[in-house]
Amino acid sequence: MLQPRVREEIIRDSSTPLGMTKPCDKGVATGRSDVSSRVNSTTRGILLRKRRLSDTSLIVSWCTNSMGVLQTVARGGRRPKSPFAGRLDLFFEAELSIAISRKSNLHTLREVAVTNPFAGIRTNCLRTETASYFVELIEICTEREHHEPEIFNLLQRAFGFLAVNEPSARVISHFETELARIAGVHNAKSNPAVALANLFGKLPSSRARLLKHVTASAKTLPVK
Repeated sequence: MLQPRVREEIIRDSSTPLGMTKPCDKGVATGRSDVSSRVNSTTRGILLRKRRLSDTSLIVSWCTNSMGVLQTVARGGRRPKSPFAGRLDLFFEAELSIAISRKSNLHTLREVAVTNPFAGIRTNCLRTETASYFVELIEICTEREHHEPEIFNLLQRAFGFLAVNEPSARVISHFETELARIAGVHNAKSNPAVALANLFGKLPSSRARLLKHVTASAKTLPVK
């Protein structure tokens, strides 16, 4: 577990939903530090969460395809002219260069090259709310730095779907079913959400509210 006390950073931008920054052009950002005692590694990752570490730096959480869910420090990431500026937004997929710490589970983010901002998720609040629920569920169901590429692939597919489609109760159920299958607790007779809750002790508190919003939204859609 992380030792520094950190708080969520809320980014405000009146031109985008929920105060998120606008999708950026693809590019490479570099944050340098003294990492002589660390091992450099590259991976693909989807940004799950970011928190303030100091006046200038961020802690950024990723779901990666080769190193599981892990935490990185983006040194200088809060500075206006930081090389990371515009490249560390929620749900972004990127190629990462990370200096792996041998002493803690907090690693140093060195380079970020955005490959897919999943911009369509930001077109309405319901898509964003659904993506946030998927992130919360993965954080509950995934052991830190446990290599599970199927979880990364599941999240990548889910975000790709949400970028171009509206969420529904069926979409949420499918995600939960796939996650239960990966966790080894899914069967035809069990409810996947209940199975996950029994295995990990809880589900995100946001689930009930999300299902309520999705049901209400479905009633307003035109009948085809």
